[in-house]
Amino acid sequence: MTVRRDFKEPARCRPDQVIGREEPFTAAREQLARGGSVLLHGPAGIGKSTVLRALAAECGGAARTVLRCSPTENESHLPFLALADLLGLVLDEVSDRLPTAQRTALEAALTGRGESTLQRDGLALRLAVLSALRALAATGPVLVVVDDLQWLDPASAELLGFAARRLGDTPVRMLCAVRTEGQEYDRHLRASPPDTLAVRLGPLSRAQTSALLDHRGYTGLPRSIVRDIHRTSGGNALFALELGRALAENPTPPRPGEPLPVPTSLRTLVLNRLEMLSEEARRTLLVASAGARPTLALLRAAGRDNAEAETAQAAALGLLATEPEGPAVRFAHPMISAALYAEAPAQERRAAHAALSTAASDPIERARHLALATTGTDPEVAARLAEAAALARDRGAPSVAAQIGLLAARHTPADGPPSPEVLRLDAAEDAITAGELDLARDIAREVLTRATVPADRVRAWIIVIDTAGHAMTEVDAIFPQALADAGEDPRLLALVHYQLTWRAVLVKGDFDEAREEAAYAAALAARAGDRYTELMALAFQAQIETLMGHPDAPATIRRALEEPQDPRVACHHNGAGYSRFRWLIMSDQLPEARAAVTALLREVRRHGWVESEVHFLRGVAETELHSGHCGRALDLARESLRLARDTGIGEVASAVLTSLAEAAGGEVDRALTLAREAVEHAEEDGDQMYVSRALAALGHAQLVAGDAEGAVRSLRRVREVEQGLGITDPARGRWHGDLAEALVRSGELAEAQDVIDVTREQALRLDRDSVLAVLDRAEALVRAARGERDAAVAQLTSAQDRLGKLGYGLEEARAAFALAQLRTAPEALGAPRAGGGCGPGPTSYDEAARLFRRCRALPWLRQVEAATEARPAEAVPTPASAPDGLDGLAGLASMERQVAALVMEGATNREIAARLFISVKTVEATLTRVYRKLGIRSRVDIVRLAAGRRTT
Repeated sequence: MTVRRDFKEPARCRPDQVIGREEPFTAAREQLARGGSVLLHGPAGIGKSTVLRALAAECGGAARTVLRCSPTENESHLPFLALADLLGLVLDEVSDRLPTAQRTALEAALTGRGESTLQRDGLALRLAVLSALRALAATGPVLVVVDDLQWLDPASAELLGFAARRLGDTPVRMLCAVRTEGQEYDRHLRASPPDTLAVRLGPLSRAQTSALLDHRGYTGLPRSIVRDIHRTSGGNALFALELGRALAENPTPPRPGEPLPVPTSLRTLVLNRLEMLSEEARRTLLVASAGARPTLALLRAAGRDNAEAETAQAAALGLLATEPEGPAVRFAHPMISAALYAEAPAQERRAAHAALSTAASDPIERARHLALATTGTDPEVAARLAEAAALARDRGAPSVAAQIGLLAARHTPADGPPSPEVLRLDAAEDAITAGELDLARDIAREVLTRATVPADRVRAWIIVIDTAGHAMTEVDAIFPQALADAGEDPRLLALVHYQLTWRAVLVKGDFDEAREEAAYAAALAARAGDRYTELMALAFQAQIETLMGHPDAPATIRRALEEPQDPRVACHHNGAGYSRFRWLIMSDQLPEARAAVTALLREVRRHGWVESEVHFLRGVAETELHSGHCGRALDLARESLRLARDTGIGEVASAVLTSLAEAAGGEVDRALTLAREAVEHAEEDGDQMYVSRALAALGHAQLVAGDAEGAVRSLRRVREVEQGLGITDPARGRWHGDLAEALVRSGELAEAQDVIDVTREQALRLDRDSVLAVLDRAEALVRAARGERDAAVAQLTSAQDRLGKLGYGLEEARAAFALAQLRTAPEALGAPRAGGGCGPGPTSYDEAARLFRRCRALPWLRQVEAATEARPAEAVPTPASAPDGLDGLAGLASMERQVAALVMEGATNREIAARLFISVKTVEATLTRVYRKLGIRSRVDIVRLAAGRRTT
């Protein structure tokens, strides 16, 4: 098919529809923009055609002629068919420009008239295709688009390859896609130009699979189902979409632990080789598909005596990828296992599970297989499943515990102790621990449709409230029902009033009410002998008092840490351990805070408590960020955000922290995007606590980006929200110094001083030393703007020293940067330049750059670079000692001297960028200035000049 530039396709695939393929798409697009060619390769269904169509739609506009073909397998035996698709519609346009022999051979091949063959007309045909492409390119660029290159008929492939290898600088680009299972794409490059970029498309991540399903309309799927789709599909886009479609069409979703329904289309696609297996080999593979971790030994123990020979037969057919010397039996793709299991009759499945219920060595596995082999209720089976769920819980596998618990409930008689509803609620709480909130909520709501026991109903209401997270406005109507079910029972009332504490904070924004609710919940729980709820309520009360700056906070923390303790509270993200961590980090005890939260993170990972893991990852990242370890903080924050998005737990909080980490050590644009998303979502949830945190992150990112007015708007809103909430501890958000600095930059000196004075009073009352040092840094900027230079320098010097001693590396570097700006270019801080300028002091931009590099604070380093390049010539300091060989180059700026010194050592531009933590483009621009200042032309001249200085 040929599409001319003045024709438009009816439906174009936009690049923003290429889910999860941003990097390969960008690489391919840049290659095509440079005039190169691209070969996309990967397994069937991975998304090659989607990417190819998107690239053709975007890059085809720059071509005058677009030639297309999409051969199929059943057409691959027809000679010249693909060539006819490519050149058939342009034959009349180019035929007059071809020599007679070439024209005759090409017309015969494309029209089928005559008997043109490669053997008889080989040279003429080859030259004809090359000449035709050159003729088309003479009037404008040509783009050749070939999908499913593997089905190209051999004759067309040979002719296309001959021309591609000889096009040279002719403006003809090729964009092809080919199906490959491994990396064996080399042979297909013969049909492409020599400079072709091979781009492999790999499997999608779980988050990308979720985005793809949402984009195609399969929304609202529980995260546990999306996880199963991703695992079963192996990240294959086609498989994932087909599974999503099957689930959307199935009125009864699979129960936890059950396999996904595999549509007939996929069964046919992946099991077409199954017919070549013997019946016994097929049964052996069914047992393997039912097992969690099948091995040859397990298959033999399950009664498959000829497992070695039968798995070898399956491996020869490509169904298994079993290593010859390894014990594991691994399917070539998870979809083969799923399709094989789905294809088997129910009786055969139960027989496979029955065999594995005695053959498996793990008690949890044995219990699961026993349940899947049993129909109806069975008290003995239910008891074994309940024991297995408890064992999974103890092992730190709450997701497995939830699945086994639901199986136990299914096999428990209605009058059995414990009741099926209690077992379901246990499973729901395990699901919350594992981060599977959708599953937990569905279980709880199912229980509420049947349960009549008040304790069961209150537990179910609490689970529904817990799964709402910070969006408590969505479940606000539940509280009266939960209180009614609780009646006069102090244990049940304590559970509900603990949740009302959260409602007071998140929905009403009333810290005084929240503190009273927490204290009341603790008292009720103590009266009922419920130590777990008592400790949780005390811990939350301590957190509220800490945020309020309440003098009782330390005493409440001590009460929450008193014995006897409950191990479930010790590592809970709302427990006393976390309250203590927050107190430590707000009290400037960074090493102790890091040790505390790291120990908590290690423990929850051991137990598999995903919800707490998300929170503690943020805690470690926050500690590293305060300590000035920006690279480490960014890695941890991004990990927390990935986990939060994957589980739906704490997404806003993780986005806020990641925004702060991006602004410190990553990309400011990314920081702004994350902060704005966090503000939007927090406002949608009605969560005023996180509205203020998200706005603080946004204001900080705007300040780093140089948008002082935007920072002022955002941070003024933070002040209003926190005043309304009753938050008085400035160490909670640490935004006050940013607001004062942004106000100085905006010329609002009186308001800046007012912010400093009010915040200083609170910080002095609470002994927040780091906050006081940051306020001094901000006040120094106010003084500099008013012309009080000496006082500003003294205050900045003191602030830098105190921040360094407290361990706040990034804040120390910011003070050094402000000091360097004041000494070298005071007007940059709003200060008037007196007496024609002020010379540099002992602290220069070099010191700020060194400190920012130590922190890996890349956005701040870029600001230092910009300030260094912009400073006036009279303010350039002369170094005390220049590098060997550069003593005559003192006229260079600091960064220029460093780059020149590394050039002398033989470092490449990329190596220089890595060592100085700057971009390659900055290195190139710096070298350009060095050449201009020294009157030289190349890197070699720097070495020669330096060598000449040494000999004099």
